[in-house]
Order: sequence, then C-alpha cells, then structure tokens
Amino acid sequence: MDTLLFNFIWIIPLFTVLVCAPIPSHKESLLKTIHAFSGTLVLLLVGYLTYHLYKLGIESAAKDSAPLLLHYYMDIPWIHTLNAHYSVGADGLNMFLLFLTAVIVWGGILVSWNIKGNQKVFFALIQLLATSVYGVFMSMDLVLFFVFYEMEALCMYLMIAGYGSGRKDYGGKKLTLTLAFGSSMILATLFGLYFESGISSWSIVELSKVTLPMDFQMWAFPLMFMGFAVSSSLFPFHFWSPDGHSAAPTAVSMLAAGVMMKMGAYGCLRVAMFLMPEAAKIWLPYVVALLIFNVVLGPFIALRHKDLKYITAYSSISHLGLIFLGLAAMTPVGLRGASLQMISHGFLTGLFFATIGMIYERTHTRDITEMGGIMRKLPFLGVGFVIAGFAGLGLPGFSGFIAESNIFIGAFQQDSTITRVVTVLAILSITTTAVYILQTANRMLHGNMPAKYESLTDACFREKIVVVVLVLCLLLIGVFPGWIADMLDQSIAPIFAKINSAL
Repeated sequence: MDTLLFNFIWIIPLFTVLVCAPIPSHKESLLKTIHAFSGTLVLLLVGYLTYHLYKLGIESAAKDSAPLLLHYYMDIPWIHTLNAHYSVGADGLNMFLLFLTAVIVWGGILVSWNIKGNQKVFFALIQLLATSVYGVFMSMDLVLFFVFYEMEALCMYLMIAGYGSGRKDYGGKKLTLTLAFGSSMILATLFGLYFESGISSWSIVELSKVTLPMDFQMWAFPLMFMGFAVSSSLFPFHFWSPDGHSAAPTAVSMLAAGVMMKMGAYGCLRVAMFLMPEAAKIWLPYVVALLIFNVVLGPFIALRHKDLKYITAYSSISHLGLIFLGLAAMTPVGLRGASLQMISHGFLTGLFFATIGMIYERTHTRDITEMGGIMRKLPFLGVGFVIAGFAGLGLPGFSGFIAESNIFIGAFQQDSTITRVVTVLAILSITTTAVYILQTANRMLHGNMPAKYESLTDACFREKIVVVVLVLCLLLIGVFPGWIADMLDQSIAPIFAKINSAL
C-alpha cells in the first residue's frame, strides 16, 4: 500500500493540472483552492512516507534494490525498445529531498496567491514543475530520470518569461539555454553508460554492480559531473543563476534555488559518483580548485550588489559550493554534510526568497538603497528575513551550522592539501557572509523610512504560515539533527563503500 502511495507523489500534481484544465480561467478562487489543496495533500503524503521510512529502518529495505537500501521500490518494464523501466524507490536522502520539494511547492503556491496574469496557467506550470522534480528524486532508471529532469527547464522558462519582472525574457532564456547545455552533456554520457556497461540496462541499481572501463570513466565522469553541476551553479557555470533569479517570480525563485539547484548536486552524487567511483577519486580533487570562486569570491560579489535577489543568488552560489566541497571530500562525514546542506539550503533559500518576494510585492523595489526603516511597518517579514540571514550565517541552532560543520570536518579528513586550503578559505569567508547579510538587513529594516512606505501592511495569515513552517524546518534540523543524520548515513553508506573500494 505504501509503495502505491509513494507513486502518487508525482501523479497528484499532474492529475491536478488535468482536473483544472476544463475550469474557466476567470474562476481564480476555485483554481487556487484546488492547487492549494493538492500541494497540501502531497505535503502530508510525503510527510507520512518520510516518517514511515524512518520507523522501518534499513532491515526492511527491498532486497532487489541492493546495493542501495531502497524502500517503496517498484520496477516494471516501460519502453521495451529501449529496455527502459519505470523504476522508483526511496532511501533517506531522496525522501528528505522529496519532503523539501513538497514544502517549497506548497509554500510557493501560497505566496503566489495574488500573482498577476493568467493564474490558471501559472499554477498549472507550478504543478508540472513539481511533477518534474518529484520524478527526478524518485527515479532509479536513467531514462525515466532524464525525462523528468528535462521537464523542469521548459516550465522554468515559461514561468519566468510570462510572469517575471525586469529582464525576464533574457533571464529565462539564459537559464534555459544553460541548463540545456548541461543536459546535453548528461545525455551523451547516459548513452555511453548504457553501451559500455555491457548489460544493456538503464537501472542505477544494475549499473552500480558493473565496473565500467577506466578509459570510458575518465572522459565520462567529468562530462556527467559538470553537466549536473550546471544546475547547481558550480563555477564556471554559475552565470545563469543571478539573472534567472532576479527575473523570476517569487515561487519560481523558491523552487529554483530551493529545489532545482539540488537536482544537480543529487545527480552528481547518486549517478556520477556512484556509478563511476574510480574516476571520481581522480577528478574530484580538481573540482575543489573550482570551489575557490563559489565559496570565497561569491560572498564578495554579493557584498557589492544592492538588489536583494542578486545578493541572495550569489549567497546561494557560495552555499552550494560547500555541497561540492563535501562531495569532493569523499568521506562519510563529508558526504553526510553535503546531503544535509542540500536539504538545509533548500529551506534557507525558500525562506529568503519568500520574504524577499513578499517585501517586493509591497515596496515594488528590491534595491536596498531605496528602502530603510521598513521594520516598523513590516515587523513579521523583517524578523523572517533576519532569521534567514542568521541561518545563512550558520548560526548554531539552525540547520546550516550542522551541515557546514560536517562538511568542514569531512573535508579536513581528506589527506589533500588543496582540499584543506579551500576548506580554511571557506571557513574564513563566513566573515564576508556576515558582512553582507548584516549590511543588507540594516539598510532595509532600520534607519529613516521613506514617506511612500507609510501605507505598507505586514504579512497576512497565509504568508505567515509559509514563513513559520520554513523557519521550523530550519530549527528542527538544527536542534534535533541526530535522526536525519542517521537516515542520511544509511543512504550514503553504499555510495561511500563503492568509492572507498575503488582503485
């Protein structure tokens, strides 16, 4: 029964689009109610399945999913000519990513309640984007994985170009074309995996049992890893992120930074590193050198910007760099830290972009130099933004502290000079992060308030619920990290075992 329910995670959003299709566009209240109900239903379903997986433990993992420890595992033939299967399953890692997605989608629907334009199309695109992301995190067949992975780029472009602000067409095209470039690299290596494995299978489970030829791994791993890394803004493929975020509506920024950018890091770990561990041990030390931009220069660039979304985008680039530092450490603690950072950063950027969007909706500006003193009129949103800032600093008590501590410890365990040097630089860059976050909060919230903001109203109940839930998620992981760390360790163990046993 639970396995059947697991499949409804991606089916419900798609079914919601079909249910809403015949409803006239002018019945906005009905449409929004249906989409909100759908988002809430999926969130409750994913919450139940996450708790149930925690209670089950590794002993009840599906035997035919070995070496992975998957629950809710299903594998049935799908496209016979390609030997592709409908293969889905979950361990702690992708179950938590599914929960993260459900929270961000639910929150994105609620904060977009008053979106301008055709609301019927907008909410349909949110549901299609949700379908795509759920499918990526559920898939254990590479054809199925890639189909879902490709869906999100088109949805993102349509939402940014149709409902964004500023240079929305430019930002949407830049995002879509850059992601398409990364997808082309992934697709090339997927065909290589299929033919070089000698088993004519797209199954991640089956491919993990094969040792791929080293000459293939040496060119396929960097191509696949960097193809996925495009989505996660790893230097030098970071350039789409600031323009894409600045042009996107609030819900799209929440989904892009909170969820979509984790798809790339997840693909690097679940597919590239797991299936080609020998090449991973050779190539990942070189990836560490690229992180100097992400974790060191990213905060300095954020310091110079005045647009709230650009500041948050460059902050995200920096925090995402820490995920890759944890992956490159190739230690159990580092991999756990990278996984925790995927989840933590998702909630953090969701909170950041939600509060920024609500403030922009009221002030009609994201330029911090045009604000000042708005805490007097927007105390709830101001506190929400400050909490997001503290969480971004890695303040103890929030999820970022736990994730970053694991990453730094795991990276120091790696006997590599460049890894340790970059780790030290990353730790020192926290000071720069503190400067731009405190500077931004001070300029926005304190000082003299322009007279035009006298009529501002604070967050409504619907918006407050979103902020409170995101803050609680950050605190829950930060204060009680043990249970989630244990589940992630179980998920990471098979991946680390393959990397550790590689030549």
